[in-house]
Amino acid sequence: MLEPYHAQITLAVVLTIVVALIFEWIQADILFLTATAVLVALGVIGPEVAFQGFSNSAVITVGALFVVAAGLRETGLLDHIGRLVLGGAKTQGQALGRLSSVVVPLSAFLNNTPIVAMFMPIVLQWSRRNHVSPSKLLLPLSYLTLLGGICTLIGTSTNLITHGQMIDNQMQPLSMFELSWVGIPCALVGVLYLMTLGKRLLPERKDLLEQLGESRREYLAEMEVQSGCRLIGKSVEGAGLRHLPGLFLIEIQRQEMVIGPVEPSTSIEAGDRLTFTGVVSSIVELEKIQGLVPASDSAYEVSPQGQRKRQLCEAVISHTSPLIGKTIREADFRATYGAAVVAVHRSGSRILSKVGDIELHPGDTLLLQVRPAFLRLHRNDPAFVLISDVPEWRPLRSDRAWIAACLFALLLVLMSVLDQDKTSMPIPIAGVLIAAAMIFAGCISMSEARQSIEWQVLITIGASFGVGAALQSSGAARNIAESFVGFAGAMGPIGVLASIYLIAVVTTEVITNNAVVILLFPVCIEAAKLHGMDSRPLIIALTIAASMSFMTPIGYQTNMMVYGPGGYKFTDYVRVGAPLSILLFPLAVGIIYLAWM
Repeated sequence: MLEPYHAQITLAVVLTIVVALIFEWIQADILFLTATAVLVALGVIGPEVAFQGFSNSAVITVGALFVVAAGLRETGLLDHIGRLVLGGAKTQGQALGRLSSVVVPLSAFLNNTPIVAMFMPIVLQWSRRNHVSPSKLLLPLSYLTLLGGICTLIGTSTNLITHGQMIDNQMQPLSMFELSWVGIPCALVGVLYLMTLGKRLLPERKDLLEQLGESRREYLAEMEVQSGCRLIGKSVEGAGLRHLPGLFLIEIQRQEMVIGPVEPSTSIEAGDRLTFTGVVSSIVELEKIQGLVPASDSAYEVSPQGQRKRQLCEAVISHTSPLIGKTIREADFRATYGAAVVAVHRSGSRILSKVGDIELHPGDTLLLQVRPAFLRLHRNDPAFVLISDVPEWRPLRSDRAWIAACLFALLLVLMSVLDQDKTSMPIPIAGVLIAAAMIFAGCISMSEARQSIEWQVLITIGASFGVGAALQSSGAARNIAESFVGFAGAMGPIGVLASIYLIAVVTTEVITNNAVVILLFPVCIEAAKLHGMDSRPLIIALTIAASMSFMTPIGYQTNMMVYGPGGYKFTDYVRVGAPLSILLFPLAVGIIYLAWM
C-alpha cells in the first residue's frame, strides 16, 4: 500500500543519488542498484517493478550496438575511416571541418564512446605531426559525437531509453528519424559554433603524451613494400610517412640503390625496403599497413587469419644468452623460437646496420611477432631477462571488413523501416541478430564481443528504471512538476517546455544523461497532465537536453575520456561549453514547439 511519506523517501533517495554522482562517492551501477534495493526494502516499489528495466528494449538494444560497433572496429573499418578523414588536413580548421563531416554522421548511428576511442589516437597523431595542440581538437571531438547522437533513434543510449520508456507507458514510441527534425539543425549550429567562436575559446596546451614520449624506447625497423601495398605509387608525404609521431624514415633501399636522406616527394615502389627508427606504438601502426612487412623475416605472418593466432611481445637479451654475438639472421628466430623479429632497440647508441645484420648485445630489446604460447614457454628462458606483451597491438580482421560493412548497412535499413508496433520484428531483436551475425561471421570473437559490452552502463540503465518507477508511483514526480514547472505555467506551453529543457540541461552536467532521462521522464508526464498538454514535446525536449552535456567533464563519459589526453581544466569545459549550451537552448525549444506542439 502506498503511503504519503513514500514521496519524501523517494525524493531523499534521488537527492542522495545526485549528490553521490556529483562527488563520485560510488560507481553509478552500484549506486542505482543499491538505491533501487532500498526503495524495495522501504516498500516504495515492489520487487516485480524494481528490476524490470533489465528486460527493457533499450537495455537490449544498447548492448547489441556495443557488439556491432566493436565488430566495425575489429575489422579495421573505423580505422580506415579515420585515416581518410584527417589524411589531407594541414591546419586546425581543416582537421575540425573533416572531423565534423564524419564524426557527426557516424555518431548518429553508432555509440559515441567507441567513436571517441577510435578517433582520439588518430587526432593525437595528427596533432603531433602538424604541431597543433591536441587540446584544440579533442574537446570538439567529444562535442561532435554528442551533437551527432541526437539526430537519430540509435545515436545514443539516451534516445533508446526514452524509446523504451514511451513503450512502457503505452505511448507512440520514437521513430528512427523523428529526432532529426531538431537534432540536425542543432548539430549544424553546433558545428558552426565550433568552427568559429568555439575554436577561439579552446585552450592551447602541450600534449601530455608528447611530454612522456621523449623517454620511450626507440626501435630500428626495416620494412619491405610488397606488391599490392596501398603505399605503392604515393610520395613519402602522400603516404603519411613524413613527420610521423615518434617515428623517422631514415632511408629507402631500392635494389642496389640507397635513397637517403629521404625527400617528402620521393615515391614508394614495390620491393622498396624502408628503414625507420621510432617508438613501439608507431612501429605497431606501421605493422598494421597491409603489404608492409618486416624485411628481416620473409616468413612473417601477414594474413589476417594468421595474425589472429599471433601477438607482439618485447624480449630483452640476457647477459648469458646464447644469442649474444650472433646477427638476427644467424640467430634464425623462426626455427629456434617460432618468432619473427620486427624491430630492435639498443639503449644508449644508434644502430646503423640493417636489422638482419645487427649483432646482438646484452640488454638489446627485440620486438617479436610470436605465437601466444611463446610468453609461457620462454618466460624463464635464460636467453631473455624479460619478456612482456605489447598491449598497443591487436590484429585486424580485415578479411571480414566487407561482411561487417554489409551487416551494419542491413542494421540501418532494418531500424529505419521496422514498424514501431508489435506486428513486425522489434528493433532490439534486429540489433541482437546483427550482433550475433558479426560474431558468427568472424568479424569479432566471442571473447571480444563480451569485452566490448560496457556492462556498467547496462546495469546503470536497467537499475535506474526502478528509481524512475518510484518517482512516478510515489507521487514524487508530481511534486517536482508542481514545484519546478508550475511557475512556468503562466507563460503557457512554451514556458513549460523551456523549463523542462533547462532542468534537464543543468542536471545532465552533474549526473549521467541516461539517469537524467529516467529520473525526469515521470516529471514530463505529470507536468503535461497539470497543464493539459501533450507530453510528447516535453519528452522530446528532455531527450535532446539530456545529451547536451558540454559544460563539465563529468556530465558525459566522452568528455571525461578527452580530459587527460587534452590536458584540460574543469574551467575549459565551462568556457567552451556554456556558450554552446546557451546558443542551442532557444533553437531546440523553438523547433520542438513548432514541430510537436
